[in-house]
Amino acid sequence: MVFTRRQVAVFVDGCFWHACPIHGREPTRNTGYWSPKLARNVERDRRNNAALMAAGWTVVRVWEHEPLANAVTAVEEALRRALA
Repeated sequence: MVFTRRQVAVFVDGCFWHACPIHGREPTRNTGYWSPKLARNVERDRRNNAALMAAGWTVVRVWEHEPLANAVTAVEEALRRALA
């Protein structure tokens, strides 16, 4: 989700795809493919965060397992800060 006028980018990361420290798990099959794939996803997230922040954007990342109210609060806070 992107709030272009406020320059806030919101990502909802899946626990498997983005290696959640709580729910992420190492694949048990085809690890030669999946382990590097997931590591690349995490590294791409870091690069994207850095590029967006360097361009003046605020990045909000929430995990898929987070309660909706917490995710909404994080986005609202980022939008409020963008207005300040």
